[in-house]
This record gives sequence, structure tokens and C-alpha cells, in this order.
Amino acid sequence: MSNLVSRMFRTPRHTTHYLECGPTDGSLMMFLHGWPELSLIWRAQMEAFAADGWHCIAPDMRGYGGSSAPAATNAYTNEQVVADMGELHDYFGGRPAIWIGHDWGSVIVGAMVAHHPERSRGSVLVSVPYFPTANALPTLVPLINRAIYPADEYPDGQWDYYRYYNTHFASAVADLDADKAASLASIYQRGDPVSMGKVATNALVSRKGGRFGAEHRAPPTQPDLALWPEADFHALVQAFEAHGFRAPCAWYLNDDANIAYMQRAANGGRIAQPLLLINGDYDQMNSIEGNYLGDPMRAACADLTVTRFAGAHWLPVERKTKLVQAIRGWLRTRKLG
Repeated sequence: MSNLVSRMFRTPRHTTHYLECGPTDGSLMMFLHGWPELSLIWRAQMEAFAADGWHCIAPDMRGYGGSSAPAATNAYTNEQVVADMGELHDYFGGRPAIWIGHDWGSVIVGAMVAHHPERSRGSVLVSVPYFPTANALPTLVPLINRAIYPADEYPDGQWDYYRYYNTHFASAVADLDADKAASLASIYQRGDPVSMGKVATNALVSRKGGRFGAEHRAPPTQPDLALWPEADFHALVQAFEAHGFRAPCAWYLNDDANIAYMQRAANGGRIAQPLLLINGDYDQMNSIEGNYLGDPMRAACADLTVTRFAGAHWLPVERKTKLVQAIRGWLRTRKLG
């Protein structure tokens, strides 16, 4: 971690561990990770943009790594996480930044920009599109591609795993915690173009009685070190060994609060600033190609750019250099660099 400096930021309401690199007088670039990740997932992008002169900050989000992990599941609403990020942003001067998010980090970036546009010059969402009515089951289920997921057989489509968190939370967490290293290694897999147009394994969780079926633990799995460098994957595993999956999975349990929060955004959550979505062609969960998943974002974003390339969901580690190139090109085109 020679190029990334580990630091802590504390307020009366929250403690955030974050990684920092690049010149402190450079323009600010904030990197927000998702599930089940860590600030380290952004290593390649942070080092590249730091070399370009950006001041790069990547926090461990609430419930992860060295940051606060409250016990209550209702401590993981989007509103509270946005407040965490607002406090961290103020610590770095509060000047408009470029915000980059992946997975649930994309959700927080979208909510941040919708509620606090003054904090942003532009935003990048990796994998997960923006939903002005919140990334929540009542938003996602009506957008399911029923050609792949007939309603009578797959009522929640690829979001069945999300429903399972809400109906069998303790069991879902226990299965992931049974062998944390194997769980993480099994989750971080590269994309397969053959999988597109087929039922995702995440659509089968309820009928299997859990992510890993009757075994209730991940099968022995070796990590793909082309995705995570060995030392970084070890740090990821150590973080989950210390705190487990309960807090990260609690992010899925606050749909009502998250919907209510987005209903309070100005202009119906419409975003006027430049927004880039980077979508993986082989992302069974979040691809917006050939379905309705991207429609709310298209309607709500006045300055939207969509970039797609070969890859699945874990683009920050699966397509490290390609992701940097896509963001660089967009920054140049939008005159944000």
C-alpha cells in the first residue's frame, strides 16, 4: 500500500477510515465502494488519477473495514451514509468534487448529487444506474426483464437475493459468515458472455434456501488474483473476518427509509450535472442493455453519458485500466479534468 495512505476521520456521529493519495492541492475525487467491498477496490483507479494530479479519497463505507459499524440495521439508510460522506467532504474543504461510486457506492453518489448538487462537479456510476425513486425492491421489480424472468416463476427476477435478505436476514448473513474467505472468493468472479440472457444464480436464492443452498456455506474457492492483488484480497478477508457480513448486508434492509429520503430530493431527484454510467456487458444484474433498468436514469439525468465494455459487475478490479480510460475520456469531453 505504498502509494495509498491510511487515515482516520472522526466526528461525534461517525468514524471513517479512508485511503488517500495524490497531491493535496489537486482537484478532489471521491471513490465510494459497494457490497461486499472495501476502499482498496479502487487502488488502480486512485493511483492512476493521483498520477494525473487528482487528490483521491476512498473511504471504507459505514459498516466496512475500519469505519463505524453500528449494531442496528436501521443505521444503514442511504440518508445516514450520505451524511457520513458529507462530513468527510467538508473535512476536505467541501469544494465541488468528482464523485465515483460502484454498486451501493453508486447509489450513494446518486443520492448525494440529488440532495446536495453543490458538492459535485460531475459523477460517475459504475455498474449500478441511478434511480431517482431509490435503489429499492419497489423500484427494481417493475423493471425486470420478464422475457428472462416470467413473473409466475421469478416474481423478483434477479433481485430474489435482495428479497431473501429481507425475509431471512440472519440465515443469509450466517451463510456468508460460515467461511468468509470462500464467500468473498466465490463472489468475485469475472464476467461470462454466455450468461447473458439466462437466469442469474441470484434469482434462485430463495428456492435454494440460501445463496449456497443446503450446504449453507461457500464451497472452497481460490481467489482470482487477476482481480484483487494478493495482499489486497488478504486485507479484504481480514476486514470481513473482523466484522462479518451483517453490517454490509444491512444496507439491503432499509427500502422504506431510502424511498422516503429520495422523495425529499429537489425536482423529483432530477440531476442536471454531468453523469457517466459505466455498465458491464456481462453484468446479469445491472446491464441496462435490452431492458428497462436504465429508463428511470435516462428520464432523470439532463447530461447523461453511457459507456459499456466487456466485463461483468466487478469492473473496478475486472477492468482496471479500461475503467480509468473511460473516466478520463469523459472528464476530458465534459471539460471537468
